[in-house]
Amino acid sequence: MTSLDQDSQKSAARVGLTSDTLRIHGGKPLRGRIEVRGAKNLVTKAMVAALLGDSPSTLKGVPEISDVHVVKGLLEAHGVRVDASEPGVLQLDPTNVVSAHFAEINAHAGSSRIPILFCGPLLHQLGEAFIPDLGGCKIGDRPIDFHLDALRALGATVEKLDDGIHLTAPNGLTGAHIELPFPSVGATEQVLLSAVRARGTTELKNAAIEPEIMDLIAILQKMGAIISVEPNRVIVIEGVEKLRGYLHTAIFDRNEAASWAAAALATGGDITVGGAEQQELMTFLNVYRKVGGEFDVLEDGIRFWHPGGPLAPVQIETDVHPGFMTDWQQPMVVALTQADGVSVVHETVYENRFGFTDALNEMGAHIVVHKDGIASITRRVPRRKLEQAAVVTGPTPLHAADVRVPDLRGGFSHLIAALAADGSSTISNVGIIARGYELFLDKLAQLGAEYEVVAPSA
Repeated sequence: MTSLDQDSQKSAARVGLTSDTLRIHGGKPLRGRIEVRGAKNLVTKAMVAALLGDSPSTLKGVPEISDVHVVKGLLEAHGVRVDASEPGVLQLDPTNVVSAHFAEINAHAGSSRIPILFCGPLLHQLGEAFIPDLGGCKIGDRPIDFHLDALRALGATVEKLDDGIHLTAPNGLTGAHIELPFPSVGATEQVLLSAVRARGTTELKNAAIEPEIMDLIAILQKMGAIISVEPNRVIVIEGVEKLRGYLHTAIFDRNEAASWAAAALATGGDITVGGAEQQELMTFLNVYRKVGGEFDVLEDGIRFWHPGGPLAPVQIETDVHPGFMTDWQQPMVVALTQADGVSVVHETVYENRFGFTDALNEMGAHIVVHKDGIASITRRVPRRKLEQAAVVTGPTPLHAADVRVPDLRGGFSHLIAALAADGSSTISNVGIIARGYELFLDKLAQLGAEYEVVAPSA
């Protein structure tokens, strides 16, 4: 059994799935309403932020996803009391934080990359931190050098060991001037979580400014932090001696919302995503409209539907916020297989995010991946090292196939393809999807999808 298989089974078990294999009976439009809750990319970081307080925190809008269970286990291993008795709400009490044993950290972390963000809070609380080898979705190297360089700049001593990384800061952290080579979301979160209690002022240049980053800043400000977001991707953090707990409702998951929108387009369906908001999806909505999808912004969500007729090809360039998110391109590619003409998707954020297209081609799609990218005079996003491009020619009818989920977003894209395809597909390793999509089987049922949970060997 591979590590991916093991991760899938663990993720499935964490959210109560009895198997990590599905049989999807496709060819039926998805119709109905589903709800999205807090963003995976905010909730897990907000849970870590609770470590910084000297009193309990309350986080609302928490989704039932595997990654939340991973962080819950890591927090509990460090002595944080986590009360999850109320659905969608976490009470986090960090008043008895202790150093966790390597085996406990490793057992809970699995392939998650979340442990790297524990470093700053643990250095403030304990003077040391340990993180095991990091995993995560296999979509590129995603090096942690940005994180480690930032921690060194703030005064941490970093020691790389055979089984992980040990960090110490016996004299505490000190503010610094830091400039990221790329506006990395994870590295920006690292600096925020590490600098808020450092002595002095930290200036972070070339910072990420995603909505989830802004929501994390809002949480830290509630805790007592002093953080200024200035023009040109500059964030200034004035360190404070202590922080208190917070009460916060997480921003909605715009990646999940966009994924269901793409599913409506690919299956010829009509899906209302409750909890979705226009402001954080404006770039996605523009592309959705160019392709030929329709949407209606409601008071409590957004309705997405296929209006009939042919879809139009588009050119997409992924980019950091406020650009088109890399997490949006994978589900959108499935819809583009049904567009009338040639679409080009330039992936500029991760260097290996088109691996999911192999399965789509097996299902009848016509997608050619250019591993060195494609230059174009119409490009708006500057070319970047290791970027790739996918040329999607459509429309191509999709047919059933046996597919193994490779990563979170690619896995949901395979799910969409199977729902749009003619015939019955078997999708294995769907536990990976449970890392970031709350109760996705229940939501499929609400939308009228036909599927069966089957044994992995079936």
